[in-house]
Amino acid sequence: MVTAIVLIKSERDQISSLAKGLIEVKGVAEVYSVAGRYDLVVVVKVQQMDELAECISDDMRKQRGIVETETLIAFRAFSDQELAIGYDLGLD
Repeated sequence: MVTAIVLIKSERDQISSLAKGLIEVKGVAEVYSVAGRYDLVVVVKVQQMDELAECISDDMRKQRGIVETETLIAFRAFSDQELAIGYDLGLD
């Protein structure tokens, strides 16, 4: 599983409609409206890096209202759920 966190600055009047459009993009697991430097945080979960490129570079960029993005690629997950999955697979 490949996970990326995409931080998005949006046009102010497009935040809500942009969030609704992003959640429909294949690979987008969650969309959060947040306070601070960014307007939206998008969690993307896909099986392969190629799918990540398609989701972010192709499909997300078609959405109206995006001003700026910053993408963070996750190396390792430390949540209880992710760790449990790793142990079930015999991974350390």
